[in-house]
Amino acid sequence: MAEILVGCCGYPCSRPKYYEKFKTVEIQSTFYKLPKPETASKWREEAPEGFVFTFKAFQGITHPTTSPTWRRSGLSPEELKGKEYGWLRPTEDNFEAWERTVEIGELLGARVCVVQCPPNFKYTKENVENMKKFFKKVKRKFSIAWEPRGDWGKYPEEIRKLCRELDLIHCVDPFRQEPLHFSRGMAYFRLHGLGKPSIYKYKFSDGELEELAQRARKMEREVKEVYFMFNNVYMLEDALRFLKLVEGA
Repeated sequence: MAEILVGCCGYPCSRPKYYEKFKTVEIQSTFYKLPKPETASKWREEAPEGFVFTFKAFQGITHPTTSPTWRRSGLSPEELKGKEYGWLRPTEDNFEAWERTVEIGELLGARVCVVQCPPNFKYTKENVENMKKFFKKVKRKFSIAWEPRGDWGKYPEEIRKLCRELDLIHCVDPFRQEPLHFSRGMAYFRLHGLGKPSIYKYKFSDGELEELAQRARKMEREVKEVYFMFNNVYMLEDALRFLKLVEGA
């Protein structure tokens, strides 16, 4: 039987209360700004024994400094000037950013690192080659869940090939796309919502969550671990509702 892990992308309530309800969390803040090592150690120490951390890779690895997400990095334009960050390019800056990401992941004892690419990281020969060079060189202390966006959905076979070659979990929103590859016996889903115009302002219906629970049960034959991480406005309520469904299976 596969282990089904349900949690939220970030803490929607105080950490002590969260630990009473869930067994896993995806740390979001690491994307914008990596914490001090002592902070990551504190997070690990205050969590219950057996609690599972996953986390997002630092944005320097995936997002060029022109991305608006850098406004939350705490770095000034002068500090970022000349930095060759982003798009999984095999640059010194990206490798250094990965080393720092790995350090935090190790301190957390994280099982999975989510590498979320920006929509402007499109499917091109150059991006594919850079991605291969990057992932074949970096060390790994955890599984990597790759969440491609932009036009990658038009190239399913290329996603499958890359994930197989580079040992990546294909990370998707299960209500929008089917996963094309599992890695190391793991599947990883991020549920963003189906709202319009803002996808995140969405509350999943009972029927949608029941459908998801049925899919989770079927996947138990294919993987050893499956993560369902809620990232919508109502993530706390929806994740708890879904957890009751899978625990009552």
